[in-house]
Amino acid sequence: MLLEKGLTFVAGGNNSGKSTILQGLAVWEFCRAVIEAERGFEAFLPASKHSGLGISYDEFSPINIPSLRHLWTNLYPQKRSDDPDGYTLGIQCTWNRNGAPKELELGLALANDRLFIKTTHSNLIEADKIPRVAYLPPFAGITNREPRVTGAIRRRRIGEGLAGAVLRNIILDLHTTNLQKRAELRQGKSKLADADLRALRESDPWELLQQTLRTTFGTELIVAPFREEYHSYIKVDVAKGEVKGYKLTRHAGYRNRDLMVEGGGFLQWLSVYTLATNPDVDVLVLDEPDAHLHYSLQQTLIEKLDELTSKVGKQVLIATHSTEILRQTRPDRILEVSSARPPRFLREEHQKIGLLAGLGTEYAPRIDAVKSKKHLMFVESDFDFRVLQKFAQKLGKVWPNSWVEWVNKSGHKERKHIFLAFQEEIADLVVLSIRDRDDAPLSSVGDQLEDKTIDRCPSGFHCKIWRRRNIESYLIWPQAIALATGITLGDVEKTLREEHAIAVGETFVDRNPPETLCQVDGKEVLKSFSIDPMKVVDKLPTDKIPEDIKTIVDELINLANTNA
Repeated sequence: MLLEKGLTFVAGGNNSGKSTILQGLAVWEFCRAVIEAERGFEAFLPASKHSGLGISYDEFSPINIPSLRHLWTNLYPQKRSDDPDGYTLGIQCTWNRNGAPKELELGLALANDRLFIKTTHSNLIEADKIPRVAYLPPFAGITNREPRVTGAIRRRRIGEGLAGAVLRNIILDLHTTNLQKRAELRQGKSKLADADLRALRESDPWELLQQTLRTTFGTELIVAPFREEYHSYIKVDVAKGEVKGYKLTRHAGYRNRDLMVEGGGFLQWLSVYTLATNPDVDVLVLDEPDAHLHYSLQQTLIEKLDELTSKVGKQVLIATHSTEILRQTRPDRILEVSSARPPRFLREEHQKIGLLAGLGTEYAPRIDAVKSKKHLMFVESDFDFRVLQKFAQKLGKVWPNSWVEWVNKSGHKERKHIFLAFQEEIADLVVLSIRDRDDAPLSSVGDQLEDKTIDRCPSGFHCKIWRRRNIESYLIWPQAIALATGITLGDVEKTLREEHAIAVGETFVDRNPPETLCQVDGKEVLKSFSIDPMKVVDKLPTDKIPEDIKTIVDELINLANTNA
């Protein structure tokens, strides 16, 4: 699907098919460009009766292959019985235009060592715009003598994996267009109007590229004038200095250096971002752009591309093996490619576990979240976590987003071992461990709900235990149950009295209520009413929230603002 604005990461193990997807898009774009150049847009319409266009191997430039047969599986472009014309390879792209799905399939056939291409399926109309795709393999090929070349030569160089060999051409195009825009906006004036300059800086590709280089690397590109009448090579230098706003002041004594002497990471980054800003590109397909970048630069590239795609409405597909990037990426941005199943977009965080394991890493989403947020809450069920969030809301408290939920039914001693293991890797880790009391004696619970059976808790590890049998035991306020179930208050109180031997009164909220309230199993009580406990939470008045609940809510808020 093309023209889905934003970043999509294509991930999978070796030989899973990532490159096939990217190269397929490159071939589709090449065929589109050839057909449109030779036959016009009419050749893409459903009613078109055009025959196939033939090209030789020397004219084929989108990807580097030994022969045209290598476009087909097993090098065998056989005819099918239902396709007498021999167009046995079809590449179809879909996109939306004003909410309507659009489809364009381009077919390829091989005969007498010539590749024939034509439209084999389409639902386009004359008003449609076909997205333009650019494919960029890992960076290579830069020289200090880059001549001006045509679009066909640029495609061939990029397809051969030599994006560096045409980088100066793309930079020169962006710079030249910018100079033309500035001249038009000045219209004889000595300088641009402030409003025009602001608009240019926010939208022009050259301005976006330069400002990103300033803020990220403290550099600017210096493009020498190029006249085709007598210049043989394109000259682009790099200047470095201190940046303030949109101005770069060169370091004292600094002399501009040729682009090619910069590090591989900078050049890889530059080639990606330069192509991303190119206004002729709608969809940018990147094959491992992070290959030569250390992690911090990977993250910066992703952040800047994300900003750019949101601003100018581009789509960027990134094939990557970077586990660090994938760890931090939302699942719905990851297209998993596997030889075992069709490509799929992930939906849940846990689906990344298998993907990243296949890339040679062990991955647990919660562990990465704990490393980032440094606050971990052990609870016995997801329900406990949600109930506490709801009570915080009812009490008018702001729930701290720094807490990472970890459902674990083990006791505090076992949880302490997990904490100690984490503490070796995560400095200043804070853990709040909350357990039901169940059958433990009331004497095991301290005044502030501390677990008195745990000796010498390590710094940063906070053990809490509910005074009542479980967290559900704090929900058996009769009026709330009546409102949640539609049962009369009298019938609720009768059931509590006759089936559970409890009478709930004003002491319900107390820190030390009657022992019967502490010993009753709240889970069984609520189960007898066939009610979702969260509905009871919704109906419980704020002034009837027990003091123990308030103690835990205050504790988690206070701990969220402290280190171990």
